[in-house]
Amino acid sequence: MDADSDVKAGGGSSFYNKQGMGVKECENMIRRSLRTPMVKFLREQMGKTGCNIGDNFIKAVDCENSVAGGYISGEGIVVCSNRLTMQDEVNQVVIHELIHAYDDCRSANLDWANCAHHACSEIRAGHLSGDCHYKREFLRGFMKIRGHEQECIKRRVMKSLVNNPNCPEPAAKDAMEAVWDTCYNDTQPFDRAP
Repeated sequence: MDADSDVKAGGGSSFYNKQGMGVKECENMIRRSLRTPMVKFLREQMGKTGCNIGDNFIKAVDCENSVAGGYISGEGIVVCSNRLTMQDEVNQVVIHELIHAYDDCRSANLDWANCAHHACSEIRAGHLSGDCHYKREFLRGFMKIRGHEQECIKRRVMKSLVNNPNCPEPAAKDAMEAVWDTCYNDTQPFDRAP
């Protein structure tokens, strides 16, 4: 959350420090992303929950800080074109942020300023989006045979939470640990983690 001045209320995805593509190229990649099975499924599930998302719900923008994207409650998803270089990265950001949007939609009282609420959505987004697949972790320079996924999710949840001004590091860690089991095991709208 609030990892970028343009990205508030829902968490910024994946921290990148590279120069990426232009907004137009990213818009084309977002359009391709909308045709992937996982994105289609998440959009359908949001519709079933009563949250239809229009054509402008996902936008490509240049971001100032080192995040790949974010979800802004009540506004939509931003994909940081200048931080991404490949279609797979755009797909991952869109999926991760759609899980935040789904959480926001299904919960009438989700409060992004509440560290436990924010941690829960980050845990779910990390677990359900594939952000921590071993191949992605290997490409990030993290090599571990066992336990890599939960370790990765925890690391990424903390990166997001400490950027929430309401969640200094000790409170962020406590919140994450308090909700871990419940939120990690909540696989909605999927029957099980993809």
